[in-house]
Amino acid sequence: MSPTTHSRPRYLFIRILEACNADCFMCDFALSRDAYRFSSTEFAELLPKARAAGVAYVRFTGGEPLMHPEVVELVRAGAAAGMKMSIITNGSLLPKHVKDLAAAGLAQVIVSLDGASAGTHDVYRRSPGMFEAGLRGLRQAADLGVLPRVNTVVGPHNYAEMPELQRVLTQAGVRQWELSALKLDRTIRYPDPEHVRAVCDPLYRADPAALLVPMGKRFYGDTPEEQWQYFEDSTPPRASLPLCHVTDDVIYLDGRRGRLHACSCIPHRDESDGPGGAPLRENGVVLLDTPAFRSHADHFREQGPQVCSGCSTTAAGYSDDVARLGTVTPWQY
Repeated sequence: MSPTTHSRPRYLFIRILEACNADCFMCDFALSRDAYRFSSTEFAELLPKARAAGVAYVRFTGGEPLMHPEVVELVRAGAAAGMKMSIITNGSLLPKHVKDLAAAGLAQVIVSLDGASAGTHDVYRRSPGMFEAGLRGLRQAADLGVLPRVNTVVGPHNYAEMPELQRVLTQAGVRQWELSALKLDRTIRYPDPEHVRAVCDPLYRADPAALLVPMGKRFYGDTPEEQWQYFEDSTPPRASLPLCHVTDDVIYLDGRRGRLHACSCIPHRDESDGPGGAPLRENGVVLLDTPAFRSHADHFREQGPQVCSGCSTTAAGYSDDVARLGTVTPWQY
């Protein structure tokens, strides 16, 4: 199936910088001072190619995107081109910029929150004040008509806080919530997997009319097989066999390296596990759906459900919904 002819709109992720003002223990970009910035000129060149490739959603990632001096202008340019614009941020600068971003046409904002209070989140992120700033920015975004979402990295250090965080986010008016497993270059052990299930299963079974329910699969897996892989091998749940359908619908641009990937999780893998994406330019010209990109995407479409070790719960759930229903709801990824 050609990604340019199927009916589902595609997502374009763009890592617009690698600098970050947070010191998160699990992140390769912690306190990065990398000087690269994706430019408005590059975005203007990319946008018509993205439209032609069926892209409807554009998400800026980092690093910390709100450190980019042109982030408001980039959002405005994408919105003017008809794209639904999104940003994922640690939230520290969101209260400062949210009004301008909303006025520029931002449709969704995703804040990373890993604890149920400042007393834990700011410790995990090693960044005082980040929890309160993120929560305040989410409330402001909701008031301005911007869809508020939270992404949470869950591990042995914080899973017991998730019921309280569920209540906090519900009260704050957050509309979407992703819980994804902590992924480090080592085995992650939980002393009592049964306790994880007892604490976290109710999150997913909650009444969505009363509580915010996490998107996608459970971070520890939905099936007995997925849960065994997670608790025994530290492998998060991934797209179910036989195919990963995310690769039909996602283009991830690593701006600094000029490389395209077919999923937002793949760039953070060890490239020895599979193809290292495809070049954004051929003979100096920006091209998206090249044979090189499709070869890369097809590799993970076919092999991802067996080899990927860093899938997110939303990616896995997205693929399974496509396989089961043939469609997905807006902003499901």
